[in-house]
Parts: sequence; C-alpha cells; structure tokens
Amino acid sequence: MNELPRCPKCDCQLPSDAPAGLCPKCLVKAGFESQPAPPREPEPTLRNPVRSGFEPPSIGDLVGRFPQLEILELIGMGGMGAVYKARQRSLDRPVALKILPLEIGHDPAFAERFQREARALARLSHPHIVAVYDFGVVGQAFQPEAFARSNHAEKPDLRDGLCYIVMEFVDGANLRQAIRTGKLTSVEALAIVPQICEALQFAHDEGIVHRDIKPENILIDKRGRVKIADFGLAKLLGQDASDHPLTATHQVMGTLRYMAPEQMQGSREVDHRADIYSLGVVFYELLTGELPMGKFAPPSKRVQVDVRLDEIVLKALEQEPEQRYQHASEVKTDV
Repeated sequence: MNELPRCPKCDCQLPSDAPAGLCPKCLVKAGFESQPAPPREPEPTLRNPVRSGFEPPSIGDLVGRFPQLEILELIGMGGMGAVYKARQRSLDRPVALKILPLEIGHDPAFAERFQREARALARLSHPHIVAVYDFGVVGQAFQPEAFARSNHAEKPDLRDGLCYIVMEFVDGANLRQAIRTGKLTSVEALAIVPQICEALQFAHDEGIVHRDIKPENILIDKRGRVKIADFGLAKLLGQDASDHPLTATHQVMGTLRYMAPEQMQGSREVDHRADIYSLGVVFYELLTGELPMGKFAPPSKRVQVDVRLDEIVLKALEQEPEQRYQHASEVKTDV
C-alpha cells in the first residue's frame, strides 16, 4: 500500500491535489512569509481612478458605520480599495468587507455604475467565484433605509459616504503567494486553470467580463479550491455604449501586465475575450514563472512541460481577439 505524501514543512498528510506540494496551512504561511517587509506597490494600471495616497479607514472608523458586522482586521488593500475580515453577527459567519476609496465617489457616473454592477455581481453564484452578499453606501449623505425602499433605483450622493461590498471570506492564499513559493508544478497548474475557466465561462454567460484577471485575484482556499475574486472592474455586456457611457472616463481598466491589447488601447470593443487573454498570461506564468512580454518563447522552450501546452497558451495570447479562443470553456476542453 502506497504511503500518502506528506508536507515537507510540517509532516502532515497531503491531499492528492495539494497546491505547490505543501499542506494548505503551510502554503498560506509560505505565501505571507514570502512577501517583502515594505508594502508591495500595486501593479501599474491605466487611468486608475484611485489616487496613490489612498488611506484605508481604521477599524475604529468602521465600527459605527457597520453595526451588523464585527470588523476584525485589515487583510489587504490595492487600487480599488481595502478589504477587511469581519464577522456577520446575525449569521455568525466570516465575511470580507471591501471599502472603496472615498475619492471614487466624486465621479458623477460612479453611483449608477456601482449600483448596476454590484447587482450584476450578486447574481454570480458559482463554486469558483467569490460570492457577493450585500453592497451599498454608508455615510452622512446616504440613508440606507431610503436606499432599500427605493430598490436601489435612485442614485445616492456618494461624496461623503463609503461604498462597500460584503463578500464571501475565502480562508486561504492567492495565486501570487502560491507562485512565490516556487513549488507549483505544471500538473498543479493544469488543475488550477480549468477551475478558472469554469468561473469565467459562467460569468461570461451572465454577460459579465472580469477585466482584471491576475494571480492576486485568484484565491485558493484551504481545501485547494479556486475562487476568482474582485469582479469590481467588471462591466455589464450587451448594453449600448451610447445609452450607458458609464465607463467612458475610466474605459481602460485592469492591470497592465495582464491586459489584452484591446484593453491597452481603451477600445469600446473589449469583451469576454480580453479575459481569455489575461488567462493566457496567468497560464504562461504558472508554467514558466515568467510573464510573456515582448518576443517570448513558448512555455516548453522555457521549462520542461508538455509541448502540446504551447498551442493552448499561445492561442489564448493571440493579439487579435478573433484569433484567440472564443470561449473560456474551449480552453478547459483543450487543457
């Protein structure tokens, strides 16, 4: 009888699909230990609506605004706000509270965009997508009761309020932390990518494009399950741009190193195939530990992986959307 593999760090038994060859507890620990002491600069973005001087509210500042939650700790921050671990008192469950920067509410178009996209995100009920439980605005200029009675139909004044989203809390690490351990194998990458494809295909079928697929937004829980987080840059599809020009001032959304060429150009024609390009970048990085920049070699020329993966990755990374995979499900099938 074959002995089950054991974690090299703590010697506990490993599940067969343990990412990076570590138990989930040690993977999380390794991910956090690999982070440099000073805060890591956020990935460069184009037309980022958030100023670099964003300061997340203190826990003390939030307590009075969210009586339904017990705010526990700040667990992350980036270009689109800060995330806190909290406990939902009524259901006694952990949740993630995302606070968007104050200055984002100064955009007159943001109120409508925030409401419309948050409602769309709440429809994304899928095992591989972080669930949205609630959203809204708290502050002197905003009355939650009136907002609820209006069925979110009226645009609130966001200038003195905090836009927030309450989400599922994923106890684990993000893919960036797993990559930094240097222990991810091609076999593990091939287990992660199909789960990303399933989540993207579901969102695309609902008319939602993520627009910011990158390792930081791909979470792995302690059971090894993948969940995509932060659809905060998503834009509802199937709408006439002339009727809903809500993203015109921030049309270029996403993280530069993972953005499709058409996103870089600020094209109004960006669709779900931009996510497929970003998936190709993540896939390449998972296999090689590098980003496909400039004239890059196929994965099999960089590391020892099955040459058949080259065609999949390179097709996802085609410059022209028409030449890429047209659906995330096609990537999963080929993988």
